[in-house]
Amino acid sequence: MEIPIYQHIIEEIKKKITDGILKPGDAIPSENALCETYGVSRMTVRKGLAILVNEGYISSIPGKGSFVNEPDSKLYTLYYNEMANLINSIDSTKMIEVKIILPTPKLIDSLNIPRNKKVIMFKRIYYSNGEAVAYDEKYLIYYKGMPIVEKEIKYRTFPEIVSQYTSLFAIKKELTISAQLPSEEIAKHLSLYSVMPLLVVEQRLFNTQDKPIGMGITYYRGDTCKLFASSPFPSSID
Repeated sequence: MEIPIYQHIIEEIKKKITDGILKPGDAIPSENALCETYGVSRMTVRKGLAILVNEGYISSIPGKGSFVNEPDSKLYTLYYNEMANLINSIDSTKMIEVKIILPTPKLIDSLNIPRNKKVIMFKRIYYSNGEAVAYDEKYLIYYKGMPIVEKEIKYRTFPEIVSQYTSLFAIKKELTISAQLPSEEIAKHLSLYSVMPLLVVEQRLFNTQDKPIGMGITYYRGDTCKLFASSPFPSSID
C-alpha cells in the first residue's frame, strides 16, 4: 500500500538527518520549496513538518523556518508494563488488602492533598509460574461515590485502573526507579530468605491539569525484572 505524501516527506527528511546530509542547525527546505518539490499543498507539508517537530527531529521558528535539532544523547524512551518485562510476565495476582485510608505524610506530599483527604489503597502480590515475584501498592485519591470493585482491579495495570475514571489519553505518567532492600513485610510476601535488592518502580499519574490523581509502588525481586529503553530516533523506512 502506497504511503501518504506527507509520510513520504517525513521519511525523506528523516533519512537526510540520520545519514548526516542535514546536520544539527541546518535549515530544512522552506514550505514553498517542499510544496514545489513534492507537488503538494502547504497543508500537507505542514502536517509532515508538525510530526517531525513532535518527534524531536526539527524545531520551527516563526518567520525563520525549520531547523534540525541537536539530538539529546541522554534521552531514552522507557518501555514499562508492570505486568510484563524482559524476564517474565505476570500470570496471576493475589489481592492482599483494599481499603480507604487517610494519607500518610508521603502520600500528602506525592499527591498534593490535605491530610483529611481520603485515599483508596490496595495491595497485591504478582506471580509468575506460581512464584511470587513482586509486591504492589496503589493509591488513588478517593471521591464520594467512587466505586471500588476488587475483581476489576485485580489484574489491571495502574493506568488501566485509572482509565475507569478518566481517559487514558488524559493521563500523564511519571516513573521513578530505584534499588531498595525489602522491608520485613515485603520479604515475607515474596518469600525472601536472604538479603536481595529489589527493583522499585514508583508511578505517579496526573490529569490534564497536571494534578496528581494516583501513586503506585511496585517492588520487584531483582532477579525477576529487567526493563528496556531505546533512543527516540528510530531509523528511517527504506
